Amino acid sequence: MATGTLPASFPGLKSRDSGLGFAKSVDFVRVCDFRKFKSGRRRFTVIRNSSNSSSDIAELQPASEGSPLLVPRQKYCESIHKTVRRKTRTVMVGNVAIGSEHPIRVQTMTTNDTKDVAGTVEEVMRIADQGADLVRITVQGKREADACFEIKNSLVQKNYNIPLVADIHFAPSVALRVAECFDKIRVNPGNFADRRAQFEQLEYTDDEYQKELQHIEEVFSPLVEKCKKYGRAVRIGTNHGSLSDRIMSYYGDSPRGMVESAFEFARICRKLDFHNFLFSMKASNPVVMVQAYRLLVAEMYVHGWDYPLHLGVTEAGEGEDGRMKSAIGIGTLLQDGLGDTIRVSLTEPPEKEIDPCRRLANLGMRAAELQQGVAPFEEKHRHYFDFQRRSGQLPIQKEGEEVDYRGVLHRDGSVLMSVSLDQLKAPELLYKSLAAKLVVGMPFKDLATVDSILLRELPSVDDHDA
Repeated sequence: MATGTLPASFPGLKSRDSGLGFAKSVDFVRVCDFRKFKSGRRRFTVIRNSSNSSSDIAELQPASEGSPLLVPRQKYCESIHKTVRRKTRTVMVGNVAIGSEHPIRVQTMTTNDTKDVAGTVEEVMRIADQGADLVRITVQGKREADACFEIKNSLVQKNYNIPLVADIHFAPSVALRVAECFDKIRVNPGNFADRRAQFEQLEYTDDEYQKELQHIEEVFSPLVEKCKKYGRAVRIGTNHGSLSDRIMSYYGDSPRGMVESAFEFARICRKLDFHNFLFSMKASNPVVMVQAYRLLVAEMYVHGWDYPLHLGVTEAGEGEDGRMKSAIGIGTLLQDGLGDTIRVSLTEPPEKEIDPCRRLANLGMRAAELQQGVAPFEEKHRHYFDFQRRSGQLPIQKEGEEVDYRGVLHRDGSVLMSVSLDQLKAPELLYKSLAAKLVVGMPFKDLATVDSILLRELPSVDDHDA
């Protein structure tokens, strides 16, 4: 017997097979008794919402290989065969509309001291002249918040109406103050209401955890109400490097924890009937960043949410490295059809971020028309919605072979190189042949560096050079 669960958003249920039974509870529908349902496929399309003929069919699949538990098939984009931009609602940030019905917006962040009003105004003007759609400014305390009013007024007087975004950490009162003049508030769920992470393992009872959530609601609700009053937008911006101890104790330092941290704040917004907000799931590791965004979108599909996404890789770096790192993370998601506004984070002057940002935005907007796509197929070899290391088969040891390759090769695909005794006698030439970086004559491992060397013969004890 197999069982499965479905969200209770399927109020009217009917089955394609008479052998299925249903039992409905408060928050999910349990599907039980699959004994009469026979299929050789790993994916089971069994449930339809009969109250809405246009709704999607709910597809069930095994929770893991060979598991009798069937769960809804995860979906993180509109299509895995071609780029189709995910449909979202429109979020207004000042006079700029963000969402699937609009171009992908480009933004950056100032580096000037916010208290230096003249310097910050000059920097924002340079950024706007380069074509940015939005500018984010860090607001650490009350003095910076007071300066924001002067910054806004100075820009308006100079006919610069580019929307301004306040970056807030640890300071709910500052957010309330700056919401009166800036167009959007970015809050970090990891530190807006929770204390700074001490990397402690905490244990909560259910009641204690609910009290923590109530505390978040008490702290965050006034800002939501003020943003509703003034017509401001909010970005719920989770950062992989600043999750709270509470979240990490429950979910670990993981994409799942990032998503749940953001959802705690999103539920408060929805409870207060505030929907002018968007999400971001930033990380310095592009792989973690991509997985977090895909998981976020998968959860939004389950809940029926359609909020836009701000894409970015934190601390990407400078030069080619920073641009490539951002292109890997942001570009991957744009090809998935995800992303409505982006920032390429570089350790360079902010106006230098606009060109690579614009290139990626154009790539995302044109992805659907430039690619041919592939014929629809069923993926049987991997879970494309998460990241798992591929398993490989080691070579079979042949009779007469002196080297046992099974004990040398690694399942993670390490690169080996055969080295001769003559190469050992010339270290600098050896390092270059191994593709190692040389700094003051010392070797350092790089992305292209060989992982292991294979000596087919050992030097003699008297051969000191080798």
